[in-house]
Amino acid sequence: MTAPTSAPGGFDERELRHIVTHICKAADLDGANARLLRGHTNAVILVPDAAVVVKVARRGTPITTVQRTTRFVRWLMDRGFPTVPLHPGPEQPVVVDGHAATIWTYLPQPDRPVSATQIAEPLRDLHNLPAPPIELPEHDNVRAIRKSIAAITSLPAATLRFLTERLNRLEAELDEVEFVLPIGPLQGDPQHRNALHYGDKAVLCDWDTVAYGHPEWDLVTIEVHCRRFGYSPEHYKNFATTYGYDVTALNGYPVLRDLRELRMITTNARKVHHAPNSIHEVLRRVDALGREDIVERWHIL
Repeated sequence: MTAPTSAPGGFDERELRHIVTHICKAADLDGANARLLRGHTNAVILVPDAAVVVKVARRGTPITTVQRTTRFVRWLMDRGFPTVPLHPGPEQPVVVDGHAATIWTYLPQPDRPVSATQIAEPLRDLHNLPAPPIELPEHDNVRAIRKSIAAITSLPAATLRFLTERLNRLEAELDEVEFVLPIGPLQGDPQHRNALHYGDKAVLCDWDTVAYGHPEWDLVTIEVHCRRFGYSPEHYKNFATTYGYDVTALNGYPVLRDLRELRMITTNARKVHHAPNSIHEVLRRVDALGREDIVERWHIL
């Protein structure tokens, strides 16, 4: 199992191998050829011989948080919602040495990413679901950003002050934003990498940030990803047309945009000690904030 970062999910390779071995044993899976797919946030491991993906929650993630995720996904599955399904097997999450993990059906993917337009329909369906019989956290970007800033150890004090001052200003401006869409379940981080091809359609995945709140937060996340990661303006316009609403038309769109980008930057800055090579991209993004550059392309972390 080779690691693309120094500590995928906050675990060293030996520790991660131990966890995955015990998960596979508990689920009666052949994990001999397991290999790491991603590790910047959670550790995501493909177990090809069992056609499953094991997702080990980032070190320190409360087990109750992962339990909430699995309950929510099972609720979606019972409703026939287009989500990557949990693997039928042991009770989930599986807990090894106090670390929670989930097991998902592996869906082989073509080389092209899911388009934003393909995400529009399932995302709209999610936003229109009734309140689930599971207590979801309130979506709160401001609180999440403050938590990240408090945990950042890789940036100079002056940079942290800049980020905090920017957050304080945006928080005050957020009070004046008038949302227009009814609140409902949110994916929390909808984007091209948090959806998978399933035939000619797409299914949503990565439900770690599921919450309850204004759909505009999910929509502005899509807009940020389209604008910052190399997709054309037409790519986003097609998404908005299919979804049926363009968040950039909201009077408070610049506030939502700037808060969402600030959350993305501070979240990655918080993880730099586990992925030291990402510091250059984090600093580049912070510099763009200082210049109020809203079009500079970002690189995926």
